Amino acid sequence: MSPQVWPGVDVLLKERLDLLRGRRVALLTNPSGVAASLESTLEIFYAHPDINLVALFSPEHGLYGAAADAASIPSGVDPYTGLPVHSLYGETRYPTREMLEDIDCIVVDLQDVGVRFYTYLWTMTYVMEAAAEAGLPVIILDRPNPLGGRRVEGPMLEPGFDSFVGRWPIPLRHGMTLGELARYFNGTRDMGVDLTVVPMRGWRRGLWWHQTGLAWVPPSPGMPSLNAVWAYPGTCFLEGTNLSEGRGTALPFQITGAPWVDGEGGPTAWDLARTLNELGLPGVRFRPTRFTPCAGKWADQPCAGIQVHVLDLDRYKPIQAGLHIIATVRKMYPERFAWRPTSWEGRPPHFDLLAGNAWIREALEAGESVESIASRWGEDVRAFIEARQPFLIYPD
Repeated sequence: MSPQVWPGVDVLLKERLDLLRGRRVALLTNPSGVAASLESTLEIFYAHPDINLVALFSPEHGLYGAAADAASIPSGVDPYTGLPVHSLYGETRYPTREMLEDIDCIVVDLQDVGVRFYTYLWTMTYVMEAAAEAGLPVIILDRPNPLGGRRVEGPMLEPGFDSFVGRWPIPLRHGMTLGELARYFNGTRDMGVDLTVVPMRGWRRGLWWHQTGLAWVPPSPGMPSLNAVWAYPGTCFLEGTNLSEGRGTALPFQITGAPWVDGEGGPTAWDLARTLNELGLPGVRFRPTRFTPCAGKWADQPCAGIQVHVLDLDRYKPIQAGLHIIATVRKMYPERFAWRPTSWEGRPPHFDLLAGNAWIREALEAGESVESIASRWGEDVRAFIEARQPFLIYPD
């Protein structure tokens, strides 16, 4: 079946090779950088007679997307091409002057998942900053937002909560592509980047991924399927708690639980699922489950909990669903639930860095309803929707 949407790399190859001819090209990519044919951008560039590929950059999880969450990755040499691979998730996350020597432009081809705390977005911004300082052009090969481009949800990042899971103020679910975000930041933050976005052909803001005709290639170990992507904007909050977010299982971000959910004499996983379903949250059902993670929190320990089943994407509100899971577990297991006290960055609690503020955690602790919490970010979302308008590329 012919795809309905052509990624930026396909458009570049058909229409915009002039951007690369005669230039020494560096490429920031990983396994998600593929043409509609599923041939990798790295492979295409390396073999193309009109492209002089001289260096590679890699984000979190590495050039081939195999490294674990938060694992430091050294720079090295790509075994297939012999090209240098500069890791931007190791000793540095900011391209150094040495990394940028002997190149003429940087091409970015990464699949984002449409959420502020997914780190590839921020790797892109570091590359843009470094390129602006070095006077190098940046070319973004755009890709679909798998969460669509219409809905914007969640709190803005507040001052003092910046980190690699959120550098600059945007809502948690921003409804933009990486190319649009690059344009937005370049314009609103006066970055001064010589920026070119090669847009997709055929993408509209209302398209879900499964309507594009493109195959889903996992951009990281935690995003193996679209089901994980759909749940992620809410269930990633669980990283900031002592609940497993499903890492180390076949269903990351789709299941959650802990050894104590079926503890002696306490509520069971069946009770948890029933209580969540009785909330009547739109577009989602919760099913009791058992699992044993092989890595991450509660590794090698049998856990009980729930699986998140997204049934209606147009009605589902993942951020609120994630907060409802936390609020419900806190209420049902008050002696066992806990927040992670701090993040690996030694900054505020990890949940606060994910949320971009402290007030959501404090509101949950005070027993404020999730609906009330969600109502408090509405004004910021409306202001962002207006502010992003000049930088959007694609129609509804």
